[in-house]
Amino acid sequence: MSSLNKGLERIEVDLLWDPSPAGTAPHDLDLIAATYVTDGPDGAPAYLVHFDSRSPDGTITLNRDSRDGRGLGIDERMTLELDRLANRYRKVVVGVAIQQGGGRVTFTDIAHPAVRIRERHDELAALDLAGVAGATAARVAEFVRDDSGAWRFRPGVRGFDADPATFSRIMGS
Repeated sequence: MSSLNKGLERIEVDLLWDPSPAGTAPHDLDLIAATYVTDGPDGAPAYLVHFDSRSPDGTITLNRDSRDGRGLGIDERMTLELDRLANRYRKVVVGVAIQQGGGRVTFTDIAHPAVRIRERHDELAALDLAGVAGATAARVAEFVRDDSGAWRFRPGVRGFDADPATFSRIMGS
């Protein structure tokens, strides 16, 4: 697959939220990316990138990880180098999952959860998660490789009621 049409190349996904009120347990949100191969874009992910990991080829990296929302602006940042991703990958899905260690927590319980998606200086999306307030996880971005080999962004937020492990298996459906 080669083309004169570049499509998307290097994407940054930022996750922001306000810390929990004083005296309450911290909220821990996590960015998760899942890659899917051409043969099965809606099946199980080929691999996941989340806290304490990066893609095997170094094309998807979690650059910043927060456990409490005290990141002074950006709490988590993930970089996706789509232009370097092997041709066998057809889709990359990015989601946000709330850790559920202290009981059920939804986006309603989190102060100002938001996601920004950019390519260089161009903002592709600025999302608050109010539309999925009762969810415990959300798919926030989908990048798909077209027939020419160029990557395209499919906007849209979809909420899930799932713990992080379950969400990572179903986020691409």
